[in-house]
Amino acid sequence: MPEFRIEGLTTSGKPVQGILEAESAKSAKKKATQLARQKNFKLLHVIPRSTWVYRVQRGTEKPLTGEQKAFTKGEVQEALQKMGYRVLRIQKRLIDFKPKPPATEIVTFVRVSADLIRQKLPFNEIMQLLANDIQNRTLRETIKDINAELKQGKDSEKAFIKHEGVFGRFTAHMLGLASKSGNMAEIYDSTAKFLERNAEFKKNLKSALITPIVTLFVLFGAVVYYVGYIFPATANLFRKFNIDLPPMTLATLALSDFLVDNMLLITIASIVPVVIAMKYFSTEKGRYVMDRYVWKIPIIGPLLHKMSIEIFCRVFYALYSGAGENIEVIRMAAEACGNKYMERQIKSVALPLMVQKGTGITEAFEATGVFTKTAISRFHSGSETGTVKHTALQLAEYYEKETSYKMKNAIDYIQLAISMVIMVVLTALTIVSSETATIRPKNPAIGQSTVQVTTDNLT
Repeated sequence: MPEFRIEGLTTSGKPVQGILEAESAKSAKKKATQLARQKNFKLLHVIPRSTWVYRVQRGTEKPLTGEQKAFTKGEVQEALQKMGYRVLRIQKRLIDFKPKPPATEIVTFVRVSADLIRQKLPFNEIMQLLANDIQNRTLRETIKDINAELKQGKDSEKAFIKHEGVFGRFTAHMLGLASKSGNMAEIYDSTAKFLERNAEFKKNLKSALITPIVTLFVLFGAVVYYVGYIFPATANLFRKFNIDLPPMTLATLALSDFLVDNMLLITIASIVPVVIAMKYFSTEKGRYVMDRYVWKIPIIGPLLHKMSIEIFCRVFYALYSGAGENIEVIRMAAEACGNKYMERQIKSVALPLMVQKGTGITEAFEATGVFTKTAISRFHSGSETGTVKHTALQLAEYYEKETSYKMKNAIDYIQLAISMVIMVVLTALTIVSSETATIRPKNPAIGQSTVQVTTDNLT
């Protein structure tokens, strides 16, 4: 998340300075204004932390170029001069757009980190090695920032979560909690395993759906063009001579007239709801509503539900100790599960029951209504035998195998459904086109005169 430095003055004239995080400059200004009102100081500036590109030289050596993040140009110049460099040029990067790195890059980073941790390599050295080798600029700068903050003694969880826009919420939470848990290698390995499977899931889904979706899009465009422009040119010839049209032809012609006369309104009515929906579902409330009902989608919904439970169980297994800290572990697992509805239900239902009323873990989870009967049954068995942690791992492994297998079947069903839609549309077009061939004028003389008129016009 972008950082901003706020500068101000107290009522006695003393300077005030601090750093806050915000999603945008507008949000930062709003937060800074509220803070100034609460702390009773005058806000002067809200300065974003930007990327500065510099060119320096030391003595007669070859000039060097590089980039550094800072709030002002003066900070970069002062730091370079202290290092013995003569500053030739410093300028702010005009376009500092940082696209999210590919999933493969993040998976590689987590997987390599897990392997190096198992080899007992110091974590700061691991971060330094990976920062030097990673090609993606966004991920490389993110790792450098995290490593710098960890060297300064900052909390690892906050350091990673600050960059959840790069890593993703689940990954940022898991990596942030790893250094606190005492089993970093296991958490990194579990995270890498889930990311690899999730990437494979998305890859299979995209590869299976991209061709049918493109076909549907092209087919939709062809149908609109045919019904709106090509078909009326033929059907209107019969209408011109007052020939009775068959019902399907008449209905298609009416649809064509409606499309042509209201094309602008239809386009607006098609695009505006999509834009509004995308805007709404990008908000916190919209994400909650979407996550609440996405599980009800046929075929895909149950798979997404079980994947959320799988993530919850993996985080729970990695952090659960069986001691009193399990409340915090459940909260963290809920935040990492990737579903806002499930997260809110666990936080607002399960945790209060466990903390205030001393309810057992099974009863508390069942009260949320977000766990399957299988999950409740397994947690109940684990709580009775004292193997809740091991049960969570078993449940995660079980749902991993089940969702992987059922995903293949789901893709087949989706492809079949899209193929059926394509078949129905093409069949309807064929029938309508064939129906026009059966149209005959009531009076043969009309048909002859029509042919004669057409011939004369051509001549």
